[in-house]
Amino acid sequence: MFWDPTYFLFALPALLLAFYAQWKVRSTYERYLKVPNSARVTGLEAARTLQRSAGIAVRVEGTQGVLSDHYDPRTKVLRVSRSVAESASVGAVAIVAHEMGHALQDAEAFALLRLRSGLVPVVNLTSWLGPILFVLGWMLNLQPLAFLGVAFFGGAVVFSLLTLPVELDASRRALDLLKRSGIVTDRKGLKGARSVLSAAALTYVAALAQALSTMLYYIFLLGGQRRRRG
Repeated sequence: MFWDPTYFLFALPALLLAFYAQWKVRSTYERYLKVPNSARVTGLEAARTLQRSAGIAVRVEGTQGVLSDHYDPRTKVLRVSRSVAESASVGAVAIVAHEMGHALQDAEAFALLRLRSGLVPVVNLTSWLGPILFVLGWMLNLQPLAFLGVAFFGGAVVFSLLTLPVELDASRRALDLLKRSGIVTDRKGLKGARSVLSAAALTYVAALAQALSTMLYYIFLLGGQRRRRG
């Protein structure tokens, strides 16, 4: 199982997509870090402007890392990385606007965001427990246990599937916020913001592909085991 060449037939396409998505995000972001936004505001200033424009109450804080920006619905905090906070670029404000899009979803009780947030504790458990149960069941020839592992891991697939429309909706809101607030109004800037957001969305497509390919591999192994027993 651990050196099964068949595994790469399932995993390699998703893995290549993940590498490409990461490269695409970084290269697109770095490209539009060099393009100033229409209002010439930094990412931190944009966060405050967008907050007022959206009419929502969130706290804005700094965070460590590169492209580690995120919105935490539990604490109503939007965390902005230093490179984004200090840059007056299209790339920086696109990232901030996307996270503000999540804050808007939270304020409006967007159903898919609520559902995804509610699944986080469950998925955190099942995503690592599922593979353990599957391997034990497969190695010990206990198919009910192996199927339980697949079912548990299926939570990661469902979570990734839910994440896609949530992220796409946040990006749609982000573009609307940028235009409405006057932070990005020119054609080049809007094209750049759209490119940054599209590249980011590709990472979630890759995450779904990886989770799905792993689950399909588990099902393939179980199917082969059943055929041998039959």
